[in-house]
Amino acid sequence: MPLDPRVQRFLTILAAGNPPPADQASVAERRAGLAALMSMGRRELPVGNVEERELNGPSSLSMRMRVYSPAGAEATLPGLLYFHGGGLVAGTLDTHDAVARALANACACRLLAVDYRLAPEHPFPAALEDAAAALQQIRTRAEEFGIDPERLGICGDSAGANLAAATCHRFLESGAAQPALQLLLCPILDYSRLTASKREFASGYLVDQATLDHDLKHYLPAGIGANDPRVSPLLSAQVRGLARTLIHTAQFDPLRDEGQFYFERLRQNGVDVSYTCHPGMIHLFYGLGAVIPYAREAFEQIGREVRSAFA
Repeated sequence: MPLDPRVQRFLTILAAGNPPPADQASVAERRAGLAALMSMGRRELPVGNVEERELNGPSSLSMRMRVYSPAGAEATLPGLLYFHGGGLVAGTLDTHDAVARALANACACRLLAVDYRLAPEHPFPAALEDAAAALQQIRTRAEEFGIDPERLGICGDSAGANLAAATCHRFLESGAAQPALQLLLCPILDYSRLTASKREFASGYLVDQATLDHDLKHYLPAGIGANDPRVSPLLSAQVRGLARTLIHTAQFDPLRDEGQFYFERLRQNGVDVSYTCHPGMIHLFYGLGAVIPYAREAFEQIGREVRSAFA
Protein backbone atom coordinates (compact mmCIF):
# COMPACT_ATOMS: atom_id res chain seq x y z
CA MET A 1 0.00 0.00 0.00
CA PRO A 2 1.34 3.49 -0.83
CA LEU A 3 1.89 6.21 1.74
CA ASP A 4 -1.43 7.60 2.96
CA PRO A 5 -2.15 10.87 1.06
CA ARG A 6 -2.76 12.84 4.27
CA VAL A 7 0.51 11.55 5.68
CA GLN A 8 2.26 12.60 2.47
CA ARG A 9 0.83 16.12 2.70
CA PHE A 10 1.90 16.35 6.33
CA LEU A 11 5.45 15.27 5.49
CA THR A 12 5.57 17.79 2.64
CA ILE A 13 4.57 20.59 5.02
CA LEU A 14 7.24 19.52 7.51
CA ALA A 15 9.92 19.40 4.81
CA ALA A 16 8.93 22.86 3.58
CA GLY A 17 9.87 24.20 7.00
CA ASN A 18 13.47 23.21 6.23
CA PRO A 19 14.25 21.75 9.66
CA PRO A 20 17.95 21.58 10.65
CA PRO A 21 19.70 18.24 10.17
CA ALA A 22 19.11 16.03 13.20
CA ASP A 23 22.79 15.23 13.62
CA GLN A 24 23.52 18.96 14.02
CA ALA A 25 20.71 19.71 16.48
CA SER A 26 21.32 20.40 20.14
CA VAL A 27 19.33 18.54 22.76
CA ALA A 28 17.36 21.72 23.43
CA GLU A 29 16.47 21.96 19.72
CA ARG A 30 15.50 18.30 19.66
CA ARG A 31 13.15 18.83 22.59
CA ALA A 32 11.64 21.97 21.15
CA GLY A 33 11.14 20.27 17.80
CA LEU A 34 9.29 17.33 19.32
CA ALA A 35 7.11 19.63 21.42
CA ALA A 36 6.17 21.66 18.32
CA LEU A 37 5.43 18.51 16.33
CA MET A 38 3.19 17.04 19.02
CA SER A 39 1.38 20.34 19.44
CA MET A 40 0.71 20.46 15.70
CA GLY A 41 -0.85 17.00 15.72
CA ARG A 42 -2.70 17.19 19.02
CA ARG A 43 -6.41 16.40 19.05
CA GLU A 44 -8.29 17.42 22.19
CA LEU A 45 -9.79 14.37 23.86
CA PRO A 46 -11.90 14.67 27.01
CA VAL A 47 -11.44 12.03 29.68
CA GLY A 48 -13.22 11.43 32.96
CA ASN A 49 -10.47 12.76 35.21
CA VAL A 50 -6.79 13.74 35.22
CA GLU A 51 -4.81 13.76 38.45
CA GLU A 52 -1.22 14.76 39.17
CA ARG A 53 0.56 12.31 41.48
CA GLU A 54 4.07 11.39 42.56
CA LEU A 55 5.98 8.15 42.93
CA ASN A 56 9.10 7.35 44.90
CA GLY A 57 11.79 6.66 42.34
CA PRO A 58 15.24 5.11 42.67
CA SER A 59 17.50 6.49 45.42
CA SER A 60 14.50 8.24 47.05
CA LEU A 61 14.00 10.48 44.03
CA SER A 62 10.50 11.72 43.32
CA MET A 63 8.85 11.00 39.94
CA ARG A 64 5.91 12.96 38.59
CA MET A 65 3.02 10.90 37.33
CA ARG A 66 -0.25 11.82 35.64
CA VAL A 67 -3.24 9.51 36.13
CA TYR A 68 -5.93 9.49 33.43
CA SER A 69 -9.32 7.91 34.10
CA PRO A 70 -11.78 7.39 31.25
CA ALA A 71 -15.27 8.86 31.33
CA GLY A 72 -17.64 6.88 33.52
CA ALA A 73 -14.74 5.10 35.23
CA GLU A 74 -15.48 2.64 37.97
CA ALA A 75 -13.70 2.74 41.32
CA THR A 76 -11.39 -0.10 40.24
CA LEU A 77 -10.14 -0.49 36.68
CA PRO A 78 -7.40 -2.25 34.75
CA GLY A 79 -4.26 -0.13 34.65
CA LEU A 80 -1.67 0.75 32.02
CA LEU A 81 1.69 2.19 33.04
CA TYR A 82 2.74 4.42 30.12
CA PHE A 83 6.13 5.78 29.02
CA HIS A 84 6.22 8.50 26.37
CA GLY A 85 8.45 8.55 23.32
CA GLY A 86 11.12 11.07 22.43
CA GLY A 87 14.32 9.08 21.99
CA LEU A 88 14.99 9.04 25.76
CA VAL A 89 16.24 12.62 25.46
CA ALA A 90 12.98 14.47 24.71
CA GLY A 91 9.28 14.35 25.46
CA THR A 92 7.24 15.15 28.57
CA LEU A 93 3.89 14.34 30.12
CA ASP A 94 2.56 17.39 28.27
CA THR A 95 3.88 16.54 24.80
CA HIS A 96 2.24 13.11 24.91
CA ASP A 97 -0.91 14.11 26.80
CA ALA A 98 -3.13 13.37 23.79
CA VAL A 99 -1.67 9.87 23.40
CA ALA A 100 -2.30 9.15 27.08
CA ARG A 101 -5.88 10.38 26.81
CA ALA A 102 -6.54 8.30 23.71
CA LEU A 103 -5.17 5.16 25.36
CA ALA A 104 -7.18 5.68 28.55
CA ASN A 105 -10.42 6.09 26.61
CA ALA A 106 -9.83 3.35 24.03
CA CYS A 107 -8.57 0.77 26.51
CA ALA A 108 -11.13 1.62 29.24
CA CYS A 109 -8.32 1.62 31.76
CA ARG A 110 -6.63 3.91 34.23
CA LEU A 111 -3.58 5.23 32.40
CA LEU A 112 -0.57 6.15 34.53
CA ALA A 113 1.97 8.25 32.60
CA VAL A 114 5.38 8.52 34.27
CA ASP A 115 7.74 11.47 33.84
CA TYR A 116 10.97 9.46 33.78
CA ARG A 117 14.44 11.04 33.72
CA LEU A 118 15.93 12.01 30.36
CA ALA A 119 19.45 11.99 28.94
CA PRO A 120 21.95 13.57 28.65
CA GLU A 121 21.35 14.99 32.13
CA HIS A 122 20.50 11.46 33.27
CA PRO A 123 22.06 8.91 30.89
CA PHE A 124 21.40 5.17 30.82
CA PRO A 125 20.31 3.42 32.99
CA ALA A 126 18.39 6.23 34.74
CA ALA A 127 15.24 5.95 32.61
CA LEU A 128 15.18 2.17 32.91
CA GLU A 129 15.65 2.38 36.68
CA ASP A 130 12.71 4.79 36.83
CA ALA A 131 10.53 2.51 34.71
CA ALA A 132 11.24 -0.56 36.84
CA ALA A 133 10.68 1.37 40.07
CA ALA A 134 7.38 2.73 38.76
CA LEU A 135 6.05 -0.70 37.83
CA GLN A 136 7.06 -2.21 41.16
CA GLN A 137 5.59 0.64 43.19
CA ILE A 138 2.30 0.86 41.30
CA ARG A 139 1.93 -2.90 41.64
CA THR A 140 2.23 -2.68 45.43
CA ARG A 141 0.03 0.44 45.64
CA ALA A 142 -2.55 -0.61 43.06
CA GLU A 143 -5.52 -0.21 45.38
CA GLU A 144 -4.49 3.37 46.16
CA PHE A 145 -4.63 4.18 42.43
CA GLY A 146 -7.92 2.37 41.83
CA ILE A 147 -6.25 -0.40 39.83
CA ASP A 148 -6.80 -4.13 39.83
CA PRO A 149 -3.25 -5.46 40.44
CA GLU A 150 -4.04 -8.59 38.40
CA ARG A 151 -4.84 -6.39 35.40
CA LEU A 152 -1.87 -4.03 35.39
CA GLY A 153 -0.08 -3.70 32.06
CA ILE A 154 2.88 -1.70 30.80
CA CYS A 155 3.07 0.24 27.56
CA GLY A 156 4.99 2.88 25.68
CA ASP A 157 5.51 4.39 22.28
CA SER A 158 8.80 4.55 20.38
CA ALA A 159 11.56 4.97 22.99
CA GLY A 160 8.95 4.62 25.71
CA ALA A 161 8.14 1.20 24.27
CA ASN A 162 11.85 0.42 24.53
CA LEU A 163 11.59 1.12 28.27
CA ALA A 164 8.45 -0.99 28.60
CA ALA A 165 10.05 -3.96 26.85
CA ALA A 166 13.34 -3.63 28.72
CA THR A 167 11.46 -3.49 32.02
CA CYS A 168 9.62 -6.72 31.22
CA HIS A 169 12.95 -8.38 30.42
CA ARG A 170 14.43 -7.05 33.64
CA PHE A 171 11.58 -8.56 35.66
CA LEU A 172 11.84 -11.84 33.76
CA GLU A 173 15.54 -12.17 34.47
CA SER A 174 15.07 -11.35 38.17
CA GLY A 175 12.23 -13.82 38.57
CA ALA A 176 9.69 -11.10 39.40
CA ALA A 177 6.13 -11.54 38.14
CA GLN A 178 5.37 -10.15 34.71
CA PRO A 179 2.73 -7.46 34.20
CA ALA A 180 -0.56 -8.61 32.72
CA LEU A 181 0.53 -7.42 29.26
CA GLN A 182 2.93 -5.17 27.40
CA LEU A 183 1.70 -2.86 24.64
CA LEU A 184 4.42 -1.59 22.29
CA LEU A 185 3.61 1.19 19.80
CA CYS A 186 6.20 1.68 17.03
CA PRO A 187 8.86 0.39 19.44
CA ILE A 188 12.60 0.93 19.31
CA LEU A 189 13.87 -2.57 20.06
CA ASP A 190 17.31 -2.76 18.46
CA TYR A 191 19.62 0.23 18.22
CA SER A 192 22.49 -1.99 17.08
CA ARG A 193 21.48 -3.12 13.59
CA LEU A 194 20.63 -1.44 10.30
CA THR A 195 17.51 -3.27 9.15
CA ALA A 196 15.96 -3.11 5.69
CA SER A 197 13.28 -0.69 6.89
CA LYS A 198 15.93 1.58 8.44
CA ARG A 199 17.75 1.68 5.11
CA GLU A 200 14.59 2.19 3.06
CA PHE A 201 13.15 4.93 5.28
CA ALA A 202 16.43 6.45 6.47
CA SER A 203 15.20 9.99 5.80
CA GLY A 204 12.02 11.80 4.88
CA TYR A 205 9.60 9.74 7.03
CA LEU A 206 9.43 11.85 10.21
CA VAL A 207 11.97 9.90 12.25
CA ASP A 208 15.24 9.17 10.50
CA GLN A 209 18.50 7.38 11.16
CA ALA A 210 20.23 10.66 12.00
CA THR A 211 17.69 11.28 14.77
CA LEU A 212 18.15 7.78 16.18
CA ASP A 213 21.92 8.23 16.14
CA HIS A 214 21.67 11.68 17.75
CA ASP A 215 19.51 10.41 20.61
CA LEU A 216 21.58 7.30 21.23
CA LYS A 217 24.75 9.37 21.42
CA HIS A 218 23.27 11.37 24.28
CA TYR A 219 21.63 8.39 25.99
CA LEU A 220 24.56 5.98 26.28
CA PRO A 221 27.46 6.61 28.65
CA ALA A 222 30.99 5.42 27.88
CA GLY A 223 31.33 1.66 28.12
CA ILE A 224 27.73 0.82 27.18
CA GLY A 225 27.10 -0.30 23.61
CA ALA A 226 23.98 -0.33 21.48
CA ASN A 227 24.11 -4.14 21.55
CA ASP A 228 23.52 -4.24 25.31
CA PRO A 229 20.17 -6.08 25.74
CA ARG A 230 19.06 -3.47 28.27
CA VAL A 231 19.35 -0.94 25.44
CA SER A 232 18.18 -3.23 22.61
CA PRO A 233 15.63 -5.67 24.11
CA LEU A 234 15.41 -7.63 20.86
CA LEU A 235 18.87 -8.99 21.72
CA SER A 236 17.86 -10.34 25.13
CA ALA A 237 18.93 -13.93 25.70
CA GLN A 238 15.64 -14.95 27.32
CA VAL A 239 12.15 -14.23 26.05
CA ARG A 240 10.17 -17.31 27.06
CA GLY A 241 7.90 -16.34 29.91
CA LEU A 242 7.37 -12.70 28.89
CA ALA A 243 3.98 -11.08 29.39
CA ARG A 244 1.30 -11.23 26.74
CA THR A 245 2.51 -8.76 24.12
CA LEU A 246 0.71 -6.49 21.65
CA ILE A 247 2.97 -4.91 19.01
CA HIS A 248 1.92 -2.16 16.60
CA THR A 249 4.20 -0.80 13.88
CA ALA A 250 3.74 1.39 10.79
CA GLN A 251 4.45 0.47 7.18
CA PHE A 252 6.69 3.48 6.48
CA ASP A 253 8.52 3.50 9.81
CA PRO A 254 12.27 2.76 9.89
CA LEU A 255 11.58 0.85 13.13
CA ARG A 256 9.06 -1.44 11.47
CA ASP A 257 11.30 -4.45 10.97
CA GLU A 258 12.58 -4.71 14.53
CA GLY A 259 8.98 -4.76 15.76
CA GLN A 260 8.24 -7.62 13.39
CA PHE A 261 11.43 -9.45 14.36
CA TYR A 262 10.48 -9.16 18.03
CA PHE A 263 7.02 -10.54 17.27
CA GLU A 264 8.50 -13.51 15.43
CA ARG A 265 11.00 -14.25 18.19
CA LEU A 266 8.36 -14.11 20.91
CA ARG A 267 5.94 -16.25 18.92
CA GLN A 268 8.59 -18.90 18.27
CA ASN A 269 9.27 -19.05 22.03
CA GLY A 270 5.68 -19.58 23.10
CA VAL A 271 4.82 -16.01 24.16
CA ASP A 272 1.20 -14.95 23.60
CA VAL A 273 1.86 -12.16 21.11
CA SER A 274 0.04 -10.29 18.34
CA TYR A 275 1.40 -8.00 15.64
CA THR A 276 -0.20 -5.25 13.55
CA CYS A 277 1.56 -3.17 10.90
CA HIS A 278 -0.59 -0.15 10.04
CA PRO A 279 -0.67 0.35 6.26
CA GLY A 280 0.30 3.70 4.76
CA MET A 281 1.42 5.09 8.14
CA ILE A 282 4.62 6.63 9.49
CA HIS A 283 6.26 6.62 12.90
CA LEU A 284 4.25 8.49 15.55
CA PHE A 285 1.10 8.59 13.41
CA TYR A 286 -0.96 7.66 16.49
CA GLY A 287 0.15 10.90 18.19
CA LEU A 288 -0.84 13.13 15.25
CA GLY A 289 -4.58 12.63 15.22
CA ALA A 290 -5.34 16.22 14.24
CA VAL A 291 -3.60 15.75 10.88
CA ILE A 292 -3.76 11.97 10.44
CA PRO A 293 -7.37 10.88 11.05
CA TYR A 294 -6.45 7.19 10.79
CA ALA A 295 -4.99 7.52 14.29
CA ARG A 296 -8.51 7.30 15.70
CA GLU A 297 -9.13 3.99 13.92
CA ALA A 298 -5.82 2.63 15.17
CA PHE A 299 -6.65 3.51 18.78
CA GLU A 300 -10.00 1.77 18.41
CA GLN A 301 -8.21 -1.41 17.36
CA ILE A 302 -5.63 -1.08 20.13
CA GLY A 303 -8.41 -0.55 22.64
CA ARG A 304 -10.24 -3.68 21.54
CA GLU A 305 -7.08 -5.72 21.92
CA VAL A 306 -6.26 -4.36 25.37
CA ARG A 307 -9.84 -4.75 26.65
CA SER A 308 -9.85 -8.33 25.40
CA ALA A 309 -6.53 -9.06 27.10
CA PHE A 310 -7.69 -7.61 30.41
CA ALA A 311 -11.01 -9.45 30.18
